[in-house]
Amino acid sequence: MAYKKNSMSRMADKAANLPSGLRSFVLSRLFGRIVPFLGTAGLRFEEVGHERLVVSIRNQRKVQNHIKGVHAAAMALLAETATGFVVGMNVPDDKLMLLKSMKVDYLKRAQGNMRAVATLLPEQIEAMHTTEKGNVTVPVVVTDDSGEAPIQCEMIWAWVPKKRN
Repeated sequence: MAYKKNSMSRMADKAANLPSGLRSFVLSRLFGRIVPFLGTAGLRFEEVGHERLVVSIRNQRKVQNHIKGVHAAAMALLAETATGFVVGMNVPDDKLMLLKSMKVDYLKRAQGNMRAVATLLPEQIEAMHTTEKGNVTVPVVVTDDSGEAPIQCEMIWAWVPKKRN
């Protein structure tokens, strides 16, 4: 599938030829300028694409809860960021994207660092380009250092025209 470029995907393209460690650092800084809170939480963009986006967070003091694990709100931020940015890689520049619904079920205690992988299907991406407004449920899998998923999420993102008729 040939992907249509938008401002976010053009930004990601500029970093694509950098070595992976540097690419992750540069993308994390660039995207942190779009959403400043991401830098505060220390989120790291590991993989950025139109169909798949991977974000991680280290279990460090600034994001910990009272039992020294990644805080529940930081886990939700991780899932929201992964899903939002994979949608952001695809939504045309003349549309505004908004989080419509976020459901997070906490299944077990998280162990160590965490990673979120959000994916979109080609038909979901196509809908963003062919319909004036709509919404999409973005699958996301959040795992911890044990390889298991301590949370289960459902994120629904909407897009609408930037200019109202």
